[in-house]
Amino acid sequence: MIPVASFFIVRLPLVSRASRTVNVAMADTMRYTPDSIAVKRGETVRFVVRNVGKVEHEMVIGTAGELKEHAQMMRSMPAEKHAAGPNQVTLAPGQQGVLVWKFDGPGTVDFACLVPGHFEAGMVGKVVVK
Repeated sequence: MIPVASFFIVRLPLVSRASRTVNVAMADTMRYTPDSIAVKRGETVRFVVRNVGKVEHEMVIGTAGELKEHAQMMRSMPAEKHAAGPNQVTLAPGQQGVLVWKFDGPGTVDFACLVPGHFEAGMVGKVVVK
């Protein structure tokens, strides 16, 4: 059972425009389920993200380059926490949060956990925009 705490890291007008919901679980195996998600160009998706593990995890959306650069920065400052942003949700064990994103262009958008060591352990996923 998920505790009551939930976080909504989105602009409220965007939430009302979400055309569908995708549930994403983050686990201590350093994996997302699912780790590959197909969306349509122009689609606004509500991600309901659950941390089913016993350590903090996050879902950060960005390009592969942005995520690698940010992961490197997080490794160099392990005590620092992310500032809340529209492209990420950071969750303590057992928490659930919502991240809403509009996918404007075709191609691949990446997501990853940038908690130090998690990205390097393979905690990454892809959104394929068609």
